Amino acid sequence: MLKRRLIPKLQLKARRLGRTERMVLVTTVQFREVIEIGEPVSQAKIYESQAADELIFVDLDASKEGRAPMVEVVRKAAEEIFMPITVGGGVRSLADFRKLLSNGADKVCINTAAVETPDLIDAAAQAFGAQCVVLSIDYRRRSDGTYRVWIRGGTVETELDPVAWAAEGERRDAGEILLTSIDRDGTKTGLDVDLTRRVVERVSVPVIASGGCGLASHFVEGFRAGADAVSAGTFFCFQDQSPMQTRAHIRNAGIPIRLHT
Repeated sequence: MLKRRLIPKLQLKARRLGRTERMVLVTTVQFREVIEIGEPVSQAKIYESQAADELIFVDLDASKEGRAPMVEVVRKAAEEIFMPITVGGGVRSLADFRKLLSNGADKVCINTAAVETPDLIDAAAQAFGAQCVVLSIDYRRRSDGTYRVWIRGGTVETELDPVAWAAEGERRDAGEILLTSIDRDGTKTGLDVDLTRRVVERVSVPVIASGGCGLASHFVEGFRAGADAVSAGTFFCFQDQSPMQTRAHIRNAGIPIRLHT
């Protein structure tokens, strides 16, 4: 049986100090309220020491601000940590994929560019392999109970249904789906289990559930909904619990997960 994965998500924003711009680690609440945490690579090294399975680095503002992918952060992280890294934010072309992969990323996630240029999913999978292409889906629930995909850092609503879009992404050869509830982001109220289950039932590729983890039991709920992995940012930054401790809770609930490094 395949082991489930714990994936800390490192969300980044650009901050300018005088003439110098640097990327800082932040957490968010519903993609609006922002809390600065510190230096991303140092935190990534901590997660590695605590037995995380993979890491996701996301530049939250790259798409809406037209900024290029954060190659320098990826290169530095790849030099200092030895675990799979997924990178997203500002990816618009095969050249961006190539640049990130050649500088240490193992996988690249795309959201805005995938919606605006769906053929990029196909082209990237053909050029680099489906295992390198992660379709990132940020979504909100409407007042009428329907769901819609949002792009450009959660600022632009589309007419896409997240379940149908996940299926389309798989058809185009995306190797993995990163599913994030904007409504639950940073709230610590638990994952959107129902929508996660609907996506899992619709696609055969791995699904990463994200947005809302506040307790170890929330990870368990995500796995029981069928998620192959659960990703969290706020939980690991502010809870007095490391990925290793969370992993033990998950294993005690009967979920197959790696316990030892």
